[in-house]
Amino acid sequence: MGEEIPWSQLFQYRDQIHQRYPSIWNLKILRKRFSLIRDIIRDGQKVLDVGASHRNLEPRIKAHFPNVVYKSLDIDKSQVHDFYSLDDVDETFDVVLLFEVIEHLELKEGVEMLSKIYSLLEESGRLILTTPNVFNPTRFWRDATHKMAYCYDELAGILLGQGFKIISMYRTYNDAFHRFLFRVYIMAALHRYLGIDFAKSILIVAEKESNG
Repeated sequence: MGEEIPWSQLFQYRDQIHQRYPSIWNLKILRKRFSLIRDIIRDGQKVLDVGASHRNLEPRIKAHFPNVVYKSLDIDKSQVHDFYSLDDVDETFDVVLLFEVIEHLELKEGVEMLSKIYSLLEESGRLILTTPNVFNPTRFWRDATHKMAYCYDELAGILLGQGFKIISMYRTYNDAFHRFLFRVYIMAALHRYLGIDFAKSILIVAEKESNG
């Protein structure tokens, strides 16, 4: 897409996603994000954690995959990271993690970041990203540093525009078992009627398609 977003093309990509997932309710609930991460990463791969904060994922990943090469990126220079900007990254990775980051950027910056991440992935490399669920009434607006809200089909459409293939999409929500059952099964009809959702985030798994 580059700096100027061709909106007609974006709408076409969004429609492709909408045909696969006609509504937010067609996205399955994912209770534990790390279980999905564990299913995707393979031992010996290189993983870049963008927006890594305190690098909390590193020990969890290493516990399952001791030979993974984990590197972190964050703009917070008070913490120790391998990189502080995507422009500093001069190597490629098998998996890039991007959790609750893109909503802190303006649209143009977010698109440029996804394009850069695409270039940093090996062929068939995976991007796993999350962003607040805009159907949850408070999830996006409770943080004053959020700049851009993404509906699930628009964000997936933007990823298609950067060359990614959408592997899967989820709504993430985890709670005590009784509250989980109450929201998912008892309150679901009311939520749909009101057009709101209890799930906190949207998770997308995207892949850089192989040229071969």
